[in-house]
Amino acid sequence: GPDAGVPAPPQPDPNAAAAAPAEPEKSLDELLAELDALVGLKTVKAEIHRQTAVLRVESLREKAGLKVATITRHLVFVGNPGTGKTTVARLVGGIYRALGLLSKGQLVEVDRSELVAGYLGQTALKTAEVCKSALGGVLFIDEAYSLSGDQYGEEAINTLVKEMEDNRHDLVVIVAGYPLPMARFISENPGLASRFRTTIFFDDYTDDELIGIFTGMVAKADYDLGPGALDAFRTLLGQQVRDQTFGNGRFARNVMEAAIGHQAWRLREVSEPTVAELRTLTADDVLGDAPAETVDFGPDAPAAGDPPDPREADQP
Repeated sequence: GPDAGVPAPPQPDPNAAAAAPAEPEKSLDELLAELDALVGLKTVKAEIHRQTAVLRVESLREKAGLKVATITRHLVFVGNPGTGKTTVARLVGGIYRALGLLSKGQLVEVDRSELVAGYLGQTALKTAEVCKSALGGVLFIDEAYSLSGDQYGEEAINTLVKEMEDNRHDLVVIVAGYPLPMARFISENPGLASRFRTTIFFDDYTDDELIGIFTGMVAKADYDLGPGALDAFRTLLGQQVRDQTFGNGRFARNVMEAAIGHQAWRLREVSEPTVAELRTLTADDVLGDAPAETVDFGPDAPAAGDPPDPREADQP
């Protein structure tokens, strides 16, 4: 949504916690409102609301001393890159904390490289260490199926299953990636199949949703779109091949960041730009100075135009 693709906040230094007052923890209603405010993701929102209702009643039953069916809280997120998986995972951490199911609710995001070490024996230690840092919150493993197919990855999976079992009251794991390899990955690992029973599908954004994401990001960054700038975004969007390589929310962020770079370059000779000039992104800023039909704003495309722009767009 407006938040799609906002980079993760830096992990707080545990030693600095005493010094800085923690920001007040959000209530369940605030977190669900934030979820609902995201652009698109209709099925995702419905599923998270359903999951929240089930877990809330479960914890109330437990408090009342009634029997509780053990519902696994771990989730599988499937969808193409840039469809809001990380953003939603961060909200899930907060929601579970607000429900009293997790003590802290932080999000720790990793991929294979952060779980697997260079030689056997080390991987178990490395994976256990990562799980320890996620204790009290959500461990989000991107492209989790990259752990398949070798003994190092297998060691990481076995350690993960053990950690999930040992810390089942205060650790939630979300695995994310493309649908087919994910389904295969879960089914090939019985230890995972019994723990990951809920799969949530993240659809690609429609053109209108991406326009909403783009305008939301621009406004949030304190910029205005000048005449024709939104049409320029539509033009770029129309040129994209919408396959698995399409960046979704990441595409919108890349276009915005490139436009900001082009605006800065355009104003380089203006000694004292007005506030309006500083705020405005023009159609040309959005398009860059490449011929319109060759602009490629894929997830990893270099920016069109001069000078080169930083392209480190985080996944929404």
